Amino acid sequence: MPGAMERFLSEGKGRGLQARKGFGVGEMVFTCPAYTHVLTVNERGNHCEFCFARKEGLAKCGRCKLAFYCNVTCQKADWPMHKLECSSMSKFGQNWNPSETVRLVARILVKQKMHPEKTPSEELLTVSEFESHLDKLDNEKRELIESDIAALHHFYSKHFDFPDRADLIELFAKVNCNGFTIEDEELSHLGSAIFPSVALMNHSCCPNVIVTYKGTTAEVRAVKEIGPGEEIFTSYIDLLYPTEDRQDRLRDSYFFTCDCRECATKAKDNEKLEITKYGEPPKPEVIKDMIKYARNIIEEFRRAKHYKTPSELLEICELSLDKMGSIFEDNNVYMLHMMYQAMGVCLYMQDWDGALRYGQKIIKPYSNKHYPAYSLNVASMWLKLGRLYMGLEHHSAGAKALRKALAIMEVAHGKDHPYVLEIEKELEEK
Repeated sequence: MPGAMERFLSEGKGRGLQARKGFGVGEMVFTCPAYTHVLTVNERGNHCEFCFARKEGLAKCGRCKLAFYCNVTCQKADWPMHKLECSSMSKFGQNWNPSETVRLVARILVKQKMHPEKTPSEELLTVSEFESHLDKLDNEKRELIESDIAALHHFYSKHFDFPDRADLIELFAKVNCNGFTIEDEELSHLGSAIFPSVALMNHSCCPNVIVTYKGTTAEVRAVKEIGPGEEIFTSYIDLLYPTEDRQDRLRDSYFFTCDCRECATKAKDNEKLEITKYGEPPKPEVIKDMIKYARNIIEEFRRAKHYKTPSELLEICELSLDKMGSIFEDNNVYMLHMMYQAMGVCLYMQDWDGALRYGQKIIKPYSNKHYPAYSLNVASMWLKLGRLYMGLEHHSAGAKALRKALAIMEVAHGKDHPYVLEIEKELEEK
């Protein structure tokens, strides 16, 4: 929407995006096609590699038999990118395992060679203008980049005359700071992409827009009234957590400290860290120790997902909830975090009743306390609950939950989005 917003210098933040006209809640601010994108390996066969359409009966690549497409048109359009991996996947077999970041960088290198001119996705910001924050990278981040560069050479060497090492390090650093994760309506990971114009927006913990995806196009809609001249803010992170956690995440991933109203006032922290009302109030040092434990167990669980069995993961959740429950209320965000993980494990194990029990505990504090009015986290939780209720033949509760999800998604995704139309169909069929 040319002319509706403009790039400007935001005080204390550098480049930013500013509205030139007013936007109402749910109104599209702008769209941005992906500069390049990559479908996650786990979704192959469920989604088209090129357009990300979710459908049955996709046709597989005749060479590698691992990539799937809607039709010949999508397959031909994707070939300049897919040929990077087609023969390599066949050659390496089970040993073909570049990270999604490596796969995305390989595609950026091809795109830059094919289209050195400015692309439609770079209307407001070009890939070459991305911040790399090279000077702020610690040893661990540099080692990860070096590992990714080694993988790039290992799996893609026949396709490239690689840029020199310094340029590759800078490109990986830029992608780490400016790449986007594409998720479905239940916030399951679908892939990664580069949306340069979307990357121009600065962060706020009280954002006025939300980014959703229609295939491989990013759509940015207003979730608050935006007046002419106002800066357009998105959120880079999950807003569930208290100020200290949010700030740590922003510093670690994006190298800045947020100074938004939420962070300056810490107004919601007491509610987010709600303490049990039973018995003697715990001492401040006891609360501090439990917060430290909670943050450690969240990190421990994240790592455990790669090597422990579902039943072992569920046990970690249950034991940590039991321990934290001696100090924290169920509405405490650390309790909710572990309940959410437990719900995910139950869904994986097809323990529908267990998943429903956790979801019922999560939804009220999610929707009433901890998230903004139009939150994808809340919409996806209502959606999961709705589908669980429907599957367990609780049709009335299921329909109510699905309508709650729709009310948010019609604003965040737009009324004509395929996900919205699918849910409307689910409601009609019941």
